[in-house]
Amino acid sequence: MSQPLFTDSTQILVFLVLVIGFVYWLNSKQKFVRFFRFFTPVLWIYFLPMLATTLGILPSESPVYNWIRKHFLPAALILLLLSANLPTIARLGSKAILTMLAGTFGIVIGGPIVVLLFKNSLPEGAWKGIAALSGSWIGGSHNLVAISESVGTPESLLGPIIVVDTVVGYTWMGIVIALSAFQDRFDRWADVDRSVVEEINRRVNEIDQSNRRPLKFTDLTLMMTLAIGGSYLCLELGQHLPQLGEVISSFAWTVILVTTFGLILSFTRLSQLEYAGASHLGNFFLFLLLASIGARADLKAILQVPLFVLVGIIWITIHAICLFIAGKILKSPMFLIATASQANIGGPVTAPIVASVYQSSLAPVGLLMAVFGSILGIYAGLLCAQLCYWVDKFW
Repeated sequence: MSQPLFTDSTQILVFLVLVIGFVYWLNSKQKFVRFFRFFTPVLWIYFLPMLATTLGILPSESPVYNWIRKHFLPAALILLLLSANLPTIARLGSKAILTMLAGTFGIVIGGPIVVLLFKNSLPEGAWKGIAALSGSWIGGSHNLVAISESVGTPESLLGPIIVVDTVVGYTWMGIVIALSAFQDRFDRWADVDRSVVEEINRRVNEIDQSNRRPLKFTDLTLMMTLAIGGSYLCLELGQHLPQLGEVISSFAWTVILVTTFGLILSFTRLSQLEYAGASHLGNFFLFLLLASIGARADLKAILQVPLFVLVGIIWITIHAICLFIAGKILKSPMFLIATASQANIGGPVTAPIVASVYQSSLAPVGLLMAVFGSILGIYAGLLCAQLCYWVDKFW
């Protein structure tokens, strides 16, 4: 086997950064808007390094990959959770939160169900890939990375899982958008009091977005101090906590600690760093980690996709059934059901889009519910991972 073109850690790091920059440069161009709507930048940030490894440009193993994983994931989570304003989310009302939780419940129980149905047909250890997908489907791609690293999902399984995340997830988004034409009919069938929509609209309009500001050097130093310092502290603490089964490892403890740390910071004045773009820096750390995971993966894993796609379809159907049952019981409007579903499955990028399709003035509701999903994703994803492990091992 010939030597990869790039083997030095610095060269590999520069290559991965250039991939991220190139993808988002294309994404900023108007003529590529439709293309990236269906083939998201996150997908290319993962697959281009994978292709580079397949073509012999990057090595499949390098110390820099492990270093990025160890230090950048915790840092990314801290920065992304700074904006998790729990009191504001609570102001959405119990009906919105319970509807969101119903969608999350569908993902948590759907994971072990599909493991049970397909455990004899999928590759060994496939429960780890399904656990990783549960993270993405409860809040977004950063939760996928967090859960996959926590349970040790093999790189060979991440390729199919990300394809399922994109293909099934965006197909479901199209179905949810199409159902907007029937929201009035559903609301009449469910005997919904539409006043809840107007009430949520009033509450969201009270949220102050006037504090956005340009990034200052002081902001940047604070972000880096919290991210790097906080992640290092949590890494050290995680190593001294006991491993619980196959799911809660020392790194899983680190993920739990940084999530809790980020949530605590969100109640302090440091949460105002989000107004200067803390989540953008967190997303960059996350994308660099995702690119490094792609570089370790094998393109042949895509051959496993058809069966994984079926897994995704059945799983998302369980999620939808739970949501519609809860919607009928809670008398939630179709707007809340659709937004809660996309806040789980799509995360902060697409939830506001779906919300605005149903109610043009309520895109912020989608964003807030997606932030709630991002918070739930770590804890609920680890719960789903534990259930998947038990089913795989004992049933």
